[in-house]
Amino acid sequence: MQNSTKKNSRLTDKTELLLKFNYTSSFLSIVFAVICLYFLQVKTIVPHAFFTYSILNLLNLAAFKRHDILILMAVITSLLALFSSLLIVLYSGGINSPFLFVFALIVLAGYVVNRLFGKIYLYAILSIICLIYLLGTSDFQFFTNEIPEESRKFFALLSTLFSIYLLYVIFGKNLLKTHRRLYNSKIEIEQQILEKETLFKEIHHRVKNNLQTVSSLLSMQGRNTTNEQIKKIIKSSQNRVISMAIIHEMLYTNDNLSEIAFKPYVEELTAFLIKSVVDSSHTIVLNIDILDIKLGIDTAIPLGLLINETITNSLKYGFEDSTEGLIEIKLRKEEDRTNSYMLTIADNGIGFSQDTPPKASKSLGLKLIYNLARQLHGSAIKDETKMGTCYNIRFKDIQQELDAVI
Repeated sequence: MQNSTKKNSRLTDKTELLLKFNYTSSFLSIVFAVICLYFLQVKTIVPHAFFTYSILNLLNLAAFKRHDILILMAVITSLLALFSSLLIVLYSGGINSPFLFVFALIVLAGYVVNRLFGKIYLYAILSIICLIYLLGTSDFQFFTNEIPEESRKFFALLSTLFSIYLLYVIFGKNLLKTHRRLYNSKIEIEQQILEKETLFKEIHHRVKNNLQTVSSLLSMQGRNTTNEQIKKIIKSSQNRVISMAIIHEMLYTNDNLSEIAFKPYVEELTAFLIKSVVDSSHTIVLNIDILDIKLGIDTAIPLGLLINETITNSLKYGFEDSTEGLIEIKLRKEEDRTNSYMLTIADNGIGFSQDTPPKASKSLGLKLIYNLARQLHGSAIKDETKMGTCYNIRFKDIQQELDAVI
C-alpha cells in the first residue's frame, strides 16, 4: 500500500512537471515568435518554428486530457521540442546559434519521460550537435542565418533569457521542491528511527527487569525450602534466567539493538557464574579466547544458555576434589564452512562418568547442551581424548542464515 502511494506520488510529480514545461514553453515560444516577427524583422523559418511548436504542443496537451497517457504526451513533447529547436538553431547561426543551449533543457525533459528514453534522447541530441558542427565547417552551406546582423545581439539576449527562465521555472523550482521534500522525509525517517530505537531499548530494558524479577522470585522460593536438591534446581534455573537478562541489558545499553559483542557477553556471564556457583575457597582461572564478532539475539540467547550449562557443570562437578581449576573458552570461525563457528569449552577437572552416554543422560543440563546446539543448526561433541571435560560445539549465526534465505 505504501509503495503504491509513493508510486502514485512520483507519477503526479512527473505529470505536473511535464504540464508546467509544456504550458510555459508554449507561452514563451509565442512571445519569442511575436518578437522575432515584429521587432527583429525575422520573417521566415524561425518565428514559424516557434508558432508551430506552440500550436502542436497545445494540441498535444488537449489530447492528453482525453487519453490520459502520460508517456505518449511526454514523447510527443520531447520530439516537438527537438525538431523545433533544431530548425531554429540551423537558421539562427548553426553551431554559433545562442539558441543551442536549449538542447540542454530538452535533454532534461527527455529524462522526465523515463531513464531509457532520456539516455537515447541525450545521445541523439549529442549526435545532432556534432552533425551541426560538421555541417558548419564544410564548404557547402546547408543553412543560413535568418537573424539580421543588427538584431543578433538582441536575439542572443532573448535566447539566453528564454533558456534561463525555463531552467529556473521548470527544473530549478522542481529540484528545490524535491530537495525540500527529501530533506523533510529524511528528518521524518530519522525521527521514526530514533523513536523505534528508544522503544526497542525500553523493551529490552523491561525484559531485563522482568527476568531479574523472575530471578529474585526464584531466589526467594529457594530460601523457603530446606530441600538441597530443590535449592540446586532453583539455583540452576536462576542462572539460566540471568544468562538471558545479561543479553537484554547489553542490547539496551549499546547502540546496536539487534546484535551484541559476544566476547564481552561471555566474560560477564562467566564472571557471574563463578561468583554465583563457586565459594571463596576455590580459585578458578578463566582463559577466554574469542573472536571479536557480533551475534544476533536469536543466536546469542541459546548460545548463552549453552555456555551457562557447560560452565555450571564444570564449576559444580569438575573441581570437587581441588581448590584450583582452569576453564578455557575458545571461538573460531570455520573457514571451510559458510557462516559456521566452532566453540570449544574445556576444563581440567575430573570429568564425569562414562557409564551413561551424555545424550542418554537424565541430566537436564546435558540435554540442554545438545538441544541448544541443534537449535543453532549445529552439534555438540564431547572430546573424549582430553583430560577433564571438553565440548566442541559447532553452530551457525541464525540471523545470517535468515538473511541468506531472504
